[in-house]
Amino acid sequence: MLGNEQQGFATRAIHHGYDPLDYHGALNPPVFLTSTYAFDTTDTGSGRFTGEEQGYIYSRVGNPTASVLEARLAALEEGEAGLATSSGMGALTAVIWTLVKAGDEIVADKTLYGCTFALLHHQLERFGVTTRFVDMTDAGNVAVALGPETRLVVTETPSNPNMRVVDIAAVAEVCRRHDVLFVVDNTYCTPYLQRPLTLGADIVVHSATKYLGGHGDLLAGAVVSRRELINQFRSVGIKEMNGACISALDSFLVLRGLKTLQLRMDRHCATAEKLAHDLEAHPAIERVFYPGLPDHPQHALAKRQMKAFGGMIAMELKGGLGAGRAFMDATSLVTRAVSLGDAETLVQHPASMTHSTYSAEERNRHGFTDGLIRLSVGLEDYEDIRRDVMTALDRARQQAVSN
Repeated sequence: MLGNEQQGFATRAIHHGYDPLDYHGALNPPVFLTSTYAFDTTDTGSGRFTGEEQGYIYSRVGNPTASVLEARLAALEEGEAGLATSSGMGALTAVIWTLVKAGDEIVADKTLYGCTFALLHHQLERFGVTTRFVDMTDAGNVAVALGPETRLVVTETPSNPNMRVVDIAAVAEVCRRHDVLFVVDNTYCTPYLQRPLTLGADIVVHSATKYLGGHGDLLAGAVVSRRELINQFRSVGIKEMNGACISALDSFLVLRGLKTLQLRMDRHCATAEKLAHDLEAHPAIERVFYPGLPDHPQHALAKRQMKAFGGMIAMELKGGLGAGRAFMDATSLVTRAVSLGDAETLVQHPASMTHSTYSAEERNRHGFTDGLIRLSVGLEDYEDIRRDVMTALDRARQQAVSN
């Protein structure tokens, strides 16, 4: 077999970190359903707790099935080590609780997933941690916001829900000059489309519930970074702070999803790009937000930074929120549900669903409107998705005209 440095992305996603011959020839990694592990001697047990001896002690800290997943994700992100968690928020909080304390500051992009925003803005303040929100589409804003108490810079790109693209390399250079760690949520892109660590970021987090799992049947998260940081996140963030350890079964399911990640992402991206162009031409649409469209403000950056433009689309309908609700209620194939990255095409209303943690004034200040609709483009046949979306748009437009 080729060395890991020579293997392609799909090969690593299928094979990295596991040899069937080490497990009685089992093609898939076994699911280790155990909470604790036996030690052959007392010295072995104490050595594992001090870190002087390698091995498992308790499944909150590590599990053999999860270890395969962690090694594989690290290989795909081109990082030194990985940590699997029970959710995307579990991954982010493992990082934050490990690295910040009362009196510290975080600088974050102005548009983030609703629960990330709530954590940074509403919850951390209770523990004496301040967050400054800036528009990171201009890296200069980050440099201005950094202060002596800044410990982390946090962004996601493209942003959820309005598809803004942040220049990872430019922000990473600012962080490097100021000796501040840079965290990128790579959930929308996956390591197949974008690898923040190779662009200079220090830490990558994922909601593995989404594209990495890919089937809407699990909850999981992940962190990839330098080994010394991952060891801290495991021993402090997971073991002593949030306890958000991944189960062995969910580890197995994410590993299953990774095997088809490249194929699925190619399909998601191709369908979404075609649909975005079709949506632009529909008379009910005010604006489409998709990095693959030439009029997207960061289109050139997206072409440079991403392998393809992703499977997520945001759009504003003429008639605002009322038209958007009418559109969502008129779909039949497209499913009204939150989350993203599933085989099914999903539609949701961020302001009243995933981003309801923002007040109306905060939504306006942070860059998205009450009328914004978010589509997660699935794996169905393109013409079936298009027909359902366009029919729903026609009905929404007719309703708006009649009103």
